[in-house]
Amino acid sequence: MSKFEFTVLEGSPATLGATWDGSGTNFAIFSAHATKVELCLFDSRGRRETARIPLPEYTDEVWHGYLPEVRPGQLYGYRVHGPYDPANGHRFNPNKLVIDPYALELQGDIRWHDAVFGYRIGHSRDDLSFDRRDSAFVMPKCVVVDPAVTWGPDIRPNIPWAETIIYEAHVKGMTARHPDLPDNLRGNFGGLADPKVIDHLVKLGVTAIELMPTQAFFDDRYLIEKGLTNYWGYNTVGFFAPATRYISPGANVHEFKLMVRRLHEAGIEVILDVVYNHTAEGNQMGPTLSFRGIDNASYYILADDPRYYFDTTGCGNTVDLTHPRVLQMVMDSLRYWVEACHVDGFRFDLASSLGRDRDQFSPSATFLDAVRQDPVLSKVKMIAEPWDTGANGYQVGNFPPGWAEWNDQYRDTVRSYWKGDAAVLPALASRLMGTAERFDRRGRRPWASVNFVTAHDGFTLMDTVSYNDKHNDANKEDNRDGHSDNRSWNCGVEGPTDDPAVRDLRDQMRRAMMGTLLLSQGTPMILMGDEVGRTQGGNNNAYCQDNEMNWLKLDELDPRDAAFCEFLRGLIAMRRTRPLLSQPDFLHKGNKRGVDVCWLRPDGKEMSEEDWHNPEARTLGMLLRNKTASLLALFNSHYESVSFHLPQETHSAHWVRIADSHTGELHLRRAPAERHRRLDVPARGLIVLEDSAE
Repeated sequence: MSKFEFTVLEGSPATLGATWDGSGTNFAIFSAHATKVELCLFDSRGRRETARIPLPEYTDEVWHGYLPEVRPGQLYGYRVHGPYDPANGHRFNPNKLVIDPYALELQGDIRWHDAVFGYRIGHSRDDLSFDRRDSAFVMPKCVVVDPAVTWGPDIRPNIPWAETIIYEAHVKGMTARHPDLPDNLRGNFGGLADPKVIDHLVKLGVTAIELMPTQAFFDDRYLIEKGLTNYWGYNTVGFFAPATRYISPGANVHEFKLMVRRLHEAGIEVILDVVYNHTAEGNQMGPTLSFRGIDNASYYILADDPRYYFDTTGCGNTVDLTHPRVLQMVMDSLRYWVEACHVDGFRFDLASSLGRDRDQFSPSATFLDAVRQDPVLSKVKMIAEPWDTGANGYQVGNFPPGWAEWNDQYRDTVRSYWKGDAAVLPALASRLMGTAERFDRRGRRPWASVNFVTAHDGFTLMDTVSYNDKHNDANKEDNRDGHSDNRSWNCGVEGPTDDPAVRDLRDQMRRAMMGTLLLSQGTPMILMGDEVGRTQGGNNNAYCQDNEMNWLKLDELDPRDAAFCEFLRGLIAMRRTRPLLSQPDFLHKGNKRGVDVCWLRPDGKEMSEEDWHNPEARTLGMLLRNKTASLLALFNSHYESVSFHLPQETHSAHWVRIADSHTGELHLRRAPAERHRRLDVPARGLIVLEDSAE
């Protein structure tokens, strides 16, 4: 290692991370149990360590120092000294270069080697052994960043929750094979910032894009050894840095900010899918990348035997948000993405783990209370995935006011209904009304239920109507991974078919399920590619497939898929132009804005208790109305058509058919009125009618 002389001043513990102030850089890192922290500087390629500098001060459990000579672009990492005592929860090993938890940018990727583990791989004492090999040669390096950027007149769209329509997408999946992008923009933030990509979202009519993990993550060793990748990215190792794989060649962290600004200019909000419940370091047999080597006993919840981890995530460890410094890191990270990067909200993976004190979840947990009172975070959209793998982990409806939640009950009910299951009508009515039995409390609103039929985890919409069983062989886990309860129906043939009758039925089912989604109170979420028939070949856990199985295809669309995309655009336009479909209040107990709902059976009479409890009933009319307009949705999941009596006690008694899932027709502006008192709703069909006083 070359010897360079650096001036090292005391610096400040106030701001963690590497902070460039225009003159020099302050370095500060928290560790309550370390005995010494060394700052390691590297050459511009990250291959040679040019200096190793002990941080001179230790204040309030923060190690810090100021280097006037260090400028933006400097590569660095840390070596942290302390006891290697796994039996007592300590795993310090200064032979391992560790990533700064507050690093704003990383350079390079992990090259998997036994040296990144704090113990000797294959040793008879497993993780109780100690590895003395230097890991710097295979570790990514942190980058000192100048955070200044010219935003210009960036105006947040500030879409009200009641008007929000979310599109769940993947940065690479959205851009990797876009027909109009140059190669250097495919698969990265620059591609997603391109007007040609954004135009697809604008034409579709969504108001927010929810990006699957974009914070720094790496490909797991076991996946690389199988020739696979961590495509989804749910294994974070840097909560402030964007994933390097999504930064264009020659670009830097500011490319992410450009993407946000371009989406804002199009009126689209940016929501980040974030993973604060665990890290990429796994269990006691995992690598030493950052937190484990900095202060294992502080960053993670340890088991009763502190050699092991208390795990509610299924990923080997759980981040300890009850520790004040760890809580500070997560809060600082969230504020960074809002204030410095202008994002509009977050979706929290396995969010129940964030509200835990070991086995108990509480809506008043430290982290949830901190978010609620935070002057920055309380003003952006917060979405929970309200479950984890631990005891009492399923918490749908139990998050505090201000939060929205993924509603998997919505998915299961809608799929079950349209595949023809019995005894689903009461649940269907509940889902159409925002699942009020779970969310109508403490002043929460219908938008708290994020409704979806499909998400990244599970079948796509096309696969939901094409496969009865999962087909995950490409994941190389002998088809054991992924859920087996998919509530799907292949319409008579497993997988692709040229049978026109089966394909027609699948199209009808797709239109009916998306029609249901856009008719429901709550916040609708659409999965990337569902609008154009994207299929994963029956793989319902495509987390490791970085290929065309997961990439969006917009060119050479099958005419059926092109027609379905137009139908979905129409449904979204219907929702955005009919306020009855996105009410700010729950409707099940009446509505102070003069909106009510009436449930009808096919003869036009209101549903009785006996009707609701008839397990064979599969038809339902939903009548929404106020003083000026009425909407009537007729649902029929029977295998044969059903005749419905149309209500006559409305504004003009002239019903206009605006959407028909059987034919795929949409008439949002002008359409002939239904002059008949009865209307045949086709098998597995949904028809939407409108009556207006205008």
